[in-house]
Amino acid sequence: MTTLFPKVSRLKRGYDVDEVDDFFEHAREVYEGVGTEPLTIMDVQTAAFEMVRGGYRTSDVDGALDRLEAAFVAAERNEVVTARGAEAWNGRLVDRAQTLYERLGRPTGERFAPADRGTDAYDRDDVDELCDRLVDFFDSNTPLTARDVRTATFRHRRGGRGYDEASVDAFLRRATEVLVAVE
Repeated sequence: MTTLFPKVSRLKRGYDVDEVDDFFEHAREVYEGVGTEPLTIMDVQTAAFEMVRGGYRTSDVDGALDRLEAAFVAAERNEVVTARGAEAWNGRLVDRAQTLYERLGRPTGERFAPADRGTDAYDRDDVDELCDRLVDFFDSNTPLTARDVRTATFRHRRGGRGYDEASVDAFLRRATEVLVAVE
């Protein structure tokens, strides 16, 4: 039986094979124009699969998700450029980047809302460090890739001692879109 991705050994954990296969089958159908349910860039960015013994190697699946996301951005770019020209695409990209930059200009420790009491949160210092790297990218063209942002990890905090995870995740999805668009 052919598999889409290499698997880890039965003793290790990887992404659930059936979940991954279903997701990529759906993506293929949408790409070929035969899918009845849409697939959006948000669907790709938020794709999550259960970890199981003997599953697919996560790095290979994550790499395929990265390429799929880049394909979505390229298709969007092509649509905009074809319909309205390259200046429209560049303007759109600048607008998206500007919305990021406004948040990046906030003081360290105050860039995102604190998490609600008793809920999981991201460590403020870790998130602010990544935000500083984004500032350096925008201001000084310091190298930073969409993959750097996508694979960033943050220490765990509880409640008001950390940033609200949902708002950070939404911001990082937008940052990833901008970075993919300029790569």
